[in-house]
Amino acid sequence: MLVIGVLASGRGSNLQAIFDAIQSGTLNVRVGVVISDKKEAEALVRAKSNQVPALFLDPHAYPDRESYDQSVVAGLIAHRVELVVLAGFMRLITKPFIDAFPNKIINIQPSLLPAFPGLHPHRQALAHGVKVSGCTVHFVDLDVDHGPIIAQVSVPVLETDTEASLADRILVEEHRLLPRVIEYYASGRIRSEGRRVFIEEGLSI
Repeated sequence: MLVIGVLASGRGSNLQAIFDAIQSGTLNVRVGVVISDKKEAEALVRAKSNQVPALFLDPHAYPDRESYDQSVVAGLIAHRVELVVLAGFMRLITKPFIDAFPNKIINIQPSLLPAFPGLHPHRQALAHGVKVSGCTVHFVDLDVDHGPIIAQVSVPVLETDTEASLADRILVEEHRLLPRVIEYYASGRIRSEGRRVFIEEGLSI
């Protein structure tokens, strides 16, 4: 069974979606560890309530980003993690991290990449007046929200939408999309060639 490590900085709703999918039998993986850069992150509470090791690593205790990432990598390796899932992890990761898990780090971004990478994607979408937004799961590289796209789900932007209402509707799709992509990865039905990602024919994201 594939062991995943989840990194999260906040409430951990996507982490909870992973736990729910595991409990329902639709996701056949084991969460080996949850790591956060925020001591009060609800994601750590969710991990403990699911009997999963929860690790807080304080960025201020390290001299630079690379040193911090090396500590994160050590924690992941100690728990035998094979796939790293960034689920609301609000830090840019560095080359030592990428090198430790080549093509084995995925992230979920609440926008249709390459549109609106980085922070405040819902605000960006509304400011640009787009009619469709959504969420993207992609492999991680050294650039922000830039790695090869695995799967996307679109969500219409309503005339009445606020940043919060759009975020809430997209979050529903995030909770559906992320566990499914992880399951496809775990079952060997996703492969990548350069920046192109292929999902086994006949499977529906």
